[in-house]
Amino acid sequence: MLDSAAPDEQRQRVLTGVETTIASGGEIVNTQDWGVRQMAYEIRHKTDTEYHLLQFHGTREVLEALQRTLKIADGVTRFRIIKLAPGTPAPPANRPEPRPTGVGETIAAEAPAPVAEPADTVA
Repeated sequence: MLDSAAPDEQRQRVLTGVETTIASGGEIVNTQDWGVRQMAYEIRHKTDTEYHLLQFHGTREVLEALQRTLKIADGVTRFRIIKLAPGTPAPPANRPEPRPTGVGETIAAEAPAPVAEPADTVA
């Protein structure tokens, strides 16, 4: 997650540095740019960030270098390195757009009310 308020050159420099580090001891399998999105909660008084997903194979040295570099890099809001279990499905080709607020309420309001069935009478 990169700071959306950071200059474009700085964000691009971080991405290029990460890709170079991975290429030095591994290979990038998948790269996705999910764009600027609103975060679930504020981080450092910011409400949105630029999301990127990079899937790669790499050595322990690559992981340690990424951890060290991303921890001190300016413009990095948060990062997470996750080891996937074998058989984990690939992420979707394009991240779906977030659902606009109020959509569920509108659909529920337009849905017809369920019809009550008559109760059985016992004589």
